[in-house]
Amino acid sequence: MVTQGSAGECSLRYGSDAMDFAKVTAMLATAFWCEGISELEVRRGAENSALVVGAFLDGEQVGYARAISDKTRFAYILDVYVDERFRRRGIGQTMVRGILGHEDLKDVYQWLLITKDAHGVYEKLGFRVTARPGDWMEIRTPRPRR
Repeated sequence: MVTQGSAGECSLRYGSDAMDFAKVTAMLATAFWCEGISELEVRRGAENSALVVGAFLDGEQVGYARAISDKTRFAYILDVYVDERFRRRGIGQTMVRGILGHEDLKDVYQWLLITKDAHGVYEKLGFRVTARPGDWMEIRTPRPRR
C-alpha cells in the first residue's frame, strides 16, 4: 500500500522480515507505554503477533504498528508509533487502515485498542469508547525489566 501526503510517498510493509528493528526499538523505547524496551522484546512481540506493519518514507522506517489476533473474531491493535519528525501527516492512520483492511484479518469483527491521548485520531477510523466498560477486566502488573 502506498499513500501520498504531506510527508511524501509513504509505503507500508508487512511482516517481521520487512521491519528495521533497531529503528522500531529506538522509537518504542521512548513511548510512555514501553519506555526502555529492548530490541529482543520488540522482536519477540512482533514474531508472536498476527500482523506487523511499518511505514516507510524514502526507504526509512518512520512508523510501526501491530495486531494481536485469533484472526477470526478478535484483534487488538497496539504499538502504533510514528517518528516524531513525521507526526500529524496521517501516517499512523494509514498504518491502522492497513491493519483493519488486511486480508489476514478480514474475518475479525471486534477490534480493540487502548489510547491515552489519541481518541480523535482513532475515532476518524471508526473506533468508539467501548460500549460496555464495566464488562472489561484486567490484570496489570509493572512491566518487567528486560
